Amino acid sequence: MEDDLPAEYDVVVVGTGMTESIVAAAASRIGKKVLHLDSNEYYGGLWATFNFDGLQKWMEDLKTLKDTSSDVNISLQDGEKFLRASNQYSTVENIEETWFISSDADLPQLSSKDTQTEGTEENKENDADPSNHKEHVQRWSKDRIKKEYRRFNIDLAPKLLFARGELVELLISSNIARYAEFRAVSRVATYMDGKLIQVPCSRADVFANKTVSVIEKRMLMQLLVSCMEQGAESSEFDGYRDKTFIEYLNTKNLTPIVKHYVMQAIAMATDKTSCRDGVNRTKHFLNSLGRYGNTPFLWPMYGSGELPQCFCRLCAVFGGVYCLKRQFDGVVVEGDRCKYIVTGKQKLALEHLVVGQGHLPPEIVDSAGEMKISRGIFITDRSIMQGEKENLTLLYYPPEGPDQEPVTLIELGPSTNACPQGLFMVQMTCKRTKTAKEDLDYVVKKFLELDIVETNVRYPTDMHTQTISTNDDHLQEGNVDRDKNENLKPHVLWSLYLNLPASDIKLSELAPNNIYLCSGPDLDLDFDFSVNQAKKIFKAMYPDEDFLPRAPDPEEIVLEGDETPGPKFDDHIPEDEEKISSEKE
Repeated sequence: MEDDLPAEYDVVVVGTGMTESIVAAAASRIGKKVLHLDSNEYYGGLWATFNFDGLQKWMEDLKTLKDTSSDVNISLQDGEKFLRASNQYSTVENIEETWFISSDADLPQLSSKDTQTEGTEENKENDADPSNHKEHVQRWSKDRIKKEYRRFNIDLAPKLLFARGELVELLISSNIARYAEFRAVSRVATYMDGKLIQVPCSRADVFANKTVSVIEKRMLMQLLVSCMEQGAESSEFDGYRDKTFIEYLNTKNLTPIVKHYVMQAIAMATDKTSCRDGVNRTKHFLNSLGRYGNTPFLWPMYGSGELPQCFCRLCAVFGGVYCLKRQFDGVVVEGDRCKYIVTGKQKLALEHLVVGQGHLPPEIVDSAGEMKISRGIFITDRSIMQGEKENLTLLYYPPEGPDQEPVTLIELGPSTNACPQGLFMVQMTCKRTKTAKEDLDYVVKKFLELDIVETNVRYPTDMHTQTISTNDDHLQEGNVDRDKNENLKPHVLWSLYLNLPASDIKLSELAPNNIYLCSGPDLDLDFDFSVNQAKKIFKAMYPDEDFLPRAPDPEEIVLEGDETPGPKFDDHIPEDEEKISSEKE
């Protein structure tokens, strides 16, 4: 796309990641002339969500994008210097895709005897008795998954929202919440005594829990109230602020089960987590409880990649110009200012340039950062933790050894539109130390089955809670023995590992003072880092302007010449529960 663009802008934003999109919306909202570019044909960059076919194309593109560079012919005046942009995907590494099921051509054809209930007297009796009803089965194959590619929404950077986190508050106050839809995370799980158990989050759940004694419940509630009401700066934590959170907990005479709940499920902390961080995480968790469900977390329907698009939509509504598939070739700088960006044959003048980290010219980058990310994505045939209904599950798994990192696991079912009926999507994330596959290996082996699925295995279809993928000893003529299969691990049908770049990259002191860096996905569970970074960038550009004031609803906008004005617009923010749509479990 090489159509000529207008030549001058207040703000040019390169990349449609989370931080970039928030800044673009905020600048457009106050009337600034904004150009938002992305060389991709989709929104989100490394924050994107793809269907299965789109993800395959993205991986293919990575193989060619890394070696592409175009010649740039521009005229420079005295004192001007051209800095070429980086390739945004050059730091995506160690991509490894594996199939654990066969193609249709490799599978033996099922006869009607295999797929239907035979007409024997025994089977007629079974059909008459609902308790003996046999489920119709159908194989999952590579071809079937590829055929249903539109039913997948696969995140490069899956994140949850704390119900009272920075992003939820921003979505409500800015009125951008109307562009998105959410679902409450229905359970927080933890691994204890060799099995996964659901953590009681709400007060009602705590007191209904039968694995915790009355004394332990009182201990837990007293500790949580202390963290919630006093915070890390209170005298309660004097002498422990420079120590670890576990050292503080050890002084409270807590039982192992209470300590486990607080450390691994609520604070999501390790033995190295500071007391200050542990208390603040606990407070953040508790502060978000009860707003939209029994857990503190929300999941964006259709994937985390939907959220940058919400802000892009608002930016466009207020006049922002969007141009996808438009190459960002570099910048022209003079002294301590960036004067132009170069895109194709055009030089575009600007006051401020906001750039996603993957596009930055290497000359103005201080370091590549250390907080790199290991990601694992798995399509499975059943939930890691069986339940009476489909659940949206969060699991924090602490390291088992000194050379391992804690892993965040999010399991999504069909009701989130992450995958078709009968399948689950498991997303794992941790800090990179080696390759993604090596970093996540200990958790993958703990909860998932990685054997190649035999060609004669069949899968019950369209089940909300599980499909069974085991050998024929557990699956006879399509009958599922629930008791026998209760503790079976999910079978992985497809997996993808990849390493993403760090989010703690920094600009050098030589960088022009009107260039602002937007980091990519970080290791935190929520979006707070991106929202706060966007606020900081906006305030650096426009210190006297409001950051994303409430946008009017369409019925509140009065067009010039209208005889009958619409509802009066004011700054009143409606009730939270009316602005965020979520399904309570």
